[in-house]
Amino acid sequence: MADPLVNLAARLGARCAALRLTVATAESCTGGLVAHLITEVPGSSAYLRGGIVAYADDVKGSALGVPREVLAAHGAVSAQVALAMAEGVRRVLGTDLGVAVTGVAGPDGGSEAKPVGLVYVAVAGLGAPDVRRFLWAGDRTANKRSSAEAALEMLLERADSLLAGA
Repeated sequence: MADPLVNLAARLGARCAALRLTVATAESCTGGLVAHLITEVPGSSAYLRGGIVAYADDVKGSALGVPREVLAAHGAVSAQVALAMAEGVRRVLGTDLGVAVTGVAGPDGGSEAKPVGLVYVAVAGLGAPDVRRFLWAGDRTANKRSSAEAALEMLLERADSLLAGA
């Protein structure tokens, strides 16, 4: 049985191919899982330009251009940083769409303000930026997979909205 997340990535790939869209990923807590799922689909090189795993805050700044002030004011796990990451990867890799994931996968690293399972996913490009907050209740692997699924779904929604408007 095929992985449902690979099936979702295949649906995204079909939309990207139909619309000639390019995509880039900026990932923290998913560690490259979103890009991995996209590349499980044959032909993904036609639309995936690349991805940046920006696990450390200084890499979020140096590789993606996330302003230090934003990291200092809001922390790495925030809507503001997710948006800056999505916009940054889109700019750095020159794509139509950028998606970013930042959060606390667990089992450690959470706090009262930012508990384990808190994740922000953002999409930038071809419309107003969109960021969503999620609070997953699984283990580390489940939280990463849920976050990757949310990222693929948000990209698919953006592509579908373009298709509907075409």
